[in-house]
Amino acid sequence: MAVKSPCTGVCEFEGRTGYCGECLRTLDEARSWKKMTDHKRHQIINDKPRRIQKLAKATAA
Repeated sequence: MAVKSPCTGVCEFEGRTGYCGECLRTLDEARSWKKMTDHKRHQIINDKPRRIQKLAKATAA
């Protein structure tokens, strides 16, 4: 089964991390999502906790 996009339709890319504050993907990841393998999509989704921490640190600084 294909991994659904985490996109919420509200892209807000944070300059320090490069992550969207909504879906936590980079611009390149968001652009190439449809072409990615499900394995790569799962890697991005499973990396969410680390990305949340990185985004929190970057916005707190």
